[in-house]
Amino acid sequence: MGGLLETEGVVKSFGALVANDGISISVPEGEVRGIIGPNGSGKSTFFNCVTGFYSLDRGTIRFGGTDITGLSPDKIAHEGLVRTFQIVSPFEDLTVRQNLLAVHTRGFRISKEKRARADEILDFLEIEHIADNEASEMSGGQQKLLELGRALMLEPRCIMLDEPTAGVNPALQTRILERLQTLNEQGTTFVVVEHDMKLIQEFADSITVFDQGSVIAEGSFDHVKNEPRVREAYLGVDAEEGDWSD
Repeated sequence: MGGLLETEGVVKSFGALVANDGISISVPEGEVRGIIGPNGSGKSTFFNCVTGFYSLDRGTIRFGGTDITGLSPDKIAHEGLVRTFQIVSPFEDLTVRQNLLAVHTRGFRISKEKRARADEILDFLEIEHIADNEASEMSGGQQKLLELGRALMLEPRCIMLDEPTAGVNPALQTRILERLQTLNEQGTTFVVVEHDMKLIQEFADSITVFDQGSVIAEGSFDHVKNEPRVREAYLGVDAEEGDWSD
């Protein structure tokens, strides 16, 4: 397939429930891939399988041509594939800067280079003015930026984003999207689960649609939104009825 991130025949079940049923995708380096689908379609399970939080029943995952199937989340992250979470969980009693530095804590020694990297990220995300505040004092949107910042500390080639703007006010949504677009222009690959169709339309180069644990469509936003199976999965009606929600 030749992508930076490739999955082949990924299967994950929970008892009788097949959450991922043979998921195969290929994400080229530098692309923004949107993953959309109704609730319960297997998107979060897929993220957890790719990033090592769930073990696969069957299938293969490759990153940068290397088989990473079965590796632990920390080893996958240090290969350059990292993720963010929909529900952020910062270390609330640490400062914003300390939350970034905690990514690299090894025996409580942190290099000058890592400290400089943290300050660069704080400046890039425009949260340097709260660097010494405790994370518990941050707004929900600021915590989303901190979550992205922690991912950036690992200098990833690809970031998997789980609803990066959920619950964020419009002004911060715009700021987050601008930062993501800048990172993509600099070469970072993204795989994004997001329910905000306007954001997906604006940010994603191509889209993969999940339903009932399987891929039912793939392509540009304009292509997939008119696919009968996609319209039926989202609208619960025949393809000739209803309107696509922007």
